Amino acid sequence: MTSPNRGARPQLIRTLNEQLLLDEVRRRGKTSRSELARATGLSKPTVALALASLETAGLVQHAGMRTATRGRAAALYEIRSDAGFVLGLDVGREYIRGAVADLSGAVRTRDSRRSRATTGRGRVRELSRLATELLERATARHPDVVVHTVIGSPGVLDPERDALRMAANLPEWERPSILASLRSTFGTGTVIENDVDAAAVAERDHGHGRDVSTFAFVSIGTGIGMGVVVDGRLHRGAHGVAGEIAYLPIGVEHVSPAEARRRGALETAAASAAVVRGARSAGMREPLSARAVFEAAAEGDARAQAVVAHEVELVAKALATVVAVVDPELIVLGGGIGRAPGFAEAVTRSLAQIAPVMPEVRASALGDDVVVDGCIACGMEELWQRVLASRGLDRGTAAAV
Repeated sequence: MTSPNRGARPQLIRTLNEQLLLDEVRRRGKTSRSELARATGLSKPTVALALASLETAGLVQHAGMRTATRGRAAALYEIRSDAGFVLGLDVGREYIRGAVADLSGAVRTRDSRRSRATTGRGRVRELSRLATELLERATARHPDVVVHTVIGSPGVLDPERDALRMAANLPEWERPSILASLRSTFGTGTVIENDVDAAAVAERDHGHGRDVSTFAFVSIGTGIGMGVVVDGRLHRGAHGVAGEIAYLPIGVEHVSPAEARRRGALETAAASAAVVRGARSAGMREPLSARAVFEAAAEGDARAQAVVAHEVELVAKALATVVAVVDPELIVLGGGIGRAPGFAEAVTRSLAQIAPVMPEVRASALGDDVVVDGCIACGMEELWQRVLASRGLDRGTAAAV
């Protein structure tokens, strides 16, 4: 009697061959059938048949011809980049930012705008409008493609409340209704990623972190946070709060117990609002911002220099704790204060006096879009799996046959 599973075996083999070729095309970029046959060990007829099937499914496409000095020119193939898109969004107190990248990882469009929202729902509406405009620009000719959304946000997920916490800088952002509203607006598959963790991923893939295996990305601006990459992988911790250095008890003598519990002692004592408070206490006039204080210090204002020196001391103490616990090869400073001219060098000098060993300390060169770029990097593999699933070619299905 014929086994009921025998009919499935040829389909399984075809699916596995197609998956193998897809992974190879994705890794190599533009490549020919002969190169794919050599790389995978499949016969040229098998490669040709699988590529034809993948082209019909809309996963690969012709990418021109490679001319040869002898023999026939070779047809080239590549992943069809418009088969899916990642929407990356960064929600901050002062700005919202976003970008759309295609399946190849190339950014099709990006934008940022100042947030005017005073409520959590108002901020969700702002994100929705920005996302709609970005997707219209990037996917206008491809209305039915797979879109995977990753939102970089302050805070971490509290699974018991199904809400964000540790997001005190965004009004009403810790209410359960906000997370429900984000899922309703962007889809139930939307991923909410801690913004500084996303920035650390961007630094790992595109910035100074490419050259080391273990580093810390420390963001100092409106808030304070850290993303830790250990042996090339983002470290989240048992409860997702690894890197929440805002809660280090540093500068606690200047902070009320209530604020220390709500925002963290370090963040209350050393984020941008604290720099402004310190400058006002020193007699500097308004309008003030942390950037203005740093600029005044660079121009020789003694009051501003004292405020900046205090900021350097607090940050160096926090980084000494990071060095003692994580022992990173590199610390990258981000955020408006972290990337201020000369700040990384000043922190390095202060840190060298108190740290057990000295990592390199560098200012991030990735700019204001680092969280958005990190969201895109975080979302690419999930997008790839969703595109495969939409074509009936996901790994889970193949393994289960």
